[in-house]
Amino acid sequence: MVDGSYDLVVLGAGSAGIAMAIRSARHGAKVAVLEPGLLGGTCVNVGCVPKKAMWFAAELAEAQRIAREVGFDLEPGELDWNAFVARRSEYIHGIHASYRRRFAELGIELVAERGRFLAPDRIATPSRELHAGHVLVATGARSHRDTSVQGGDLGICSDGFFDLRACPRRIAIVGAGYIAVELAGVLRALGAEVTLFVRGQVLLGGFDHELGAALAQTMAARGIAIEYGRSAARVTREDDGYALAFHDGSLSRGHDELLWAIGRRPATDGLGLESAGVALDAKGYIAVDEWQDTNVPDVHAVGDVTGRLALTPVAVAASRRLADRVFGGEADSKLDYSNVPTVVFSHPPLASVGLSEEAARGVHGDAVRVHHARFRPMLGALAHSDERTLMKLVCVGEDERVVGMHMLGTGADEILQGFAVALKMGARKADLDATVAIHPTSAEEFVLM
Repeated sequence: MVDGSYDLVVLGAGSAGIAMAIRSARHGAKVAVLEPGLLGGTCVNVGCVPKKAMWFAAELAEAQRIAREVGFDLEPGELDWNAFVARRSEYIHGIHASYRRRFAELGIELVAERGRFLAPDRIATPSRELHAGHVLVATGARSHRDTSVQGGDLGICSDGFFDLRACPRRIAIVGAGYIAVELAGVLRALGAEVTLFVRGQVLLGGFDHELGAALAQTMAARGIAIEYGRSAARVTREDDGYALAFHDGSLSRGHDELLWAIGRRPATDGLGLESAGVALDAKGYIAVDEWQDTNVPDVHAVGDVTGRLALTPVAVAASRRLADRVFGGEADSKLDYSNVPTVVFSHPPLASVGLSEEAARGVHGDAVRVHHARFRPMLGALAHSDERTLMKLVCVGEDERVVGMHMLGTGADEILQGFAVALKMGARKADLDATVAIHPTSAEEFVLM
């Protein structure tokens, strides 16, 4: 028996689901959101938000050491991890409350249950059945351990990082992407001895290779051990901690903690997608077109469950544009996935927008021109640090249209947002050259190359 009819039923209350629900309700749609867990999904609870909080803690730990170096009479102290986690949790609870308020204000019904398809327009929960004019699948993706490895169920994944209540003395991190790099930097700054085990030969393979290599050098200089070509064959827990055996015959042991940062898997199990006829791609993600539509009419998918640019702002933007098209009368509304800016909250942060040098040369060949700036930022120089900031412009053609901007260094996370607007608008290097610098800053180097 159908208990209610809705214009939109949303499966999952992460960034994509919440954004679609709110925008659709503002267009007048009757909306139900089905979410058995915490509001906000990965980003708010075990992703962007608590990660950035821990990054701030790590930055403050480093700031103490810099302050002492430049002349402040202080002794750097350790983080009271439990007290900080309490503050972090308080902040996150505030986000949960704000979502609930907006749902109430807009008449969005929140059902604290998991939904599954009975048919393309019928969704069942453990207690009821709903009829839906449209369905959005926004269940995200989950972190995981490498269970293909003997003993691979040992240790924690990135979700487990947020359950830590003290800094490990010695930690092994397996991975080479965003999460591995970010958590390695946080833990090192907070006092851990960190070893990063990388299956291949590079960090951040999807980014500009020069920036990835520079970050690896900087991480090593900060005391993070990076071991390349390490494919785990076996993990054991011994008296002195975790031991990792690798296919090349090497062994690393004595780690207090083991963290797997090997990517995420789409959360599609138990959704009844087969009952609706929704197709998956070869990697198990929900297949969608440029409009966020699946192969089934009026069934849509957005966010990490689709495998397209797993970034919170992307999920939010795509959902809002989908709502504008479906309920707002904007027939051409869809997200342009090109030139999306992003930041890796490493230490220091790495920011990027547009094409890497490698990707640009693959498209434009010899028409690519590259400009660099490499320098010691002022505070680093005052603190007698040898760490360099690296900035890079990737340009194309005689008019040197900017197709890529990349930065590794303090402030990259804040600096590149504005420059991303210029790139999106088709800026040329001459436009940057014609812009007067703000001095003394690191950002000015982008207009002084």
